[in-house]
Amino acid sequence: MSHENPSRTFGEAIDIAPSLETVAKIRQLNDDLRIRRLGGTIVITAGISALGPSAVRDIIAAVTAFDRFSPENDPYGEHDCAVMAVVGIKIIWKIDYYDLTRRFHSSDPSDRSVTSRVMTIMRADEY
Repeated sequence: MSHENPSRTFGEAIDIAPSLETVAKIRQLNDDLRIRRLGGTIVITAGISALGPSAVRDIIAAVTAFDRFSPENDPYGEHDCAVMAVVGIKIIWKIDYYDLTRRFHSSDPSDRSVTSRVMTIMRADEY
């Protein structure tokens, strides 16, 4: 039994880019976590925590309010990462997609029922 696909030639690229609808779903789920604290876990690193409660509040507020997404800093349109300066400190926040056990990557980040989102906020020098 042959596993070849006669409609494809050797070395032909496979289009695995998500559809616009899938990207929109991922973006909405990421914004739900970042802005509304829904659908995932938010983690701050030791470096952020060491800045003290006032700075942590300012940083979380800035991450929540962030809206300067562009093709340069958000090439896939998923609103999943940014680098910014807050209270004079360069920070990075990013959202990762895991399966529900958080052992493996999610099979479908656009599906809340199979994805555990984790947003990490860190100092840039911790990356």
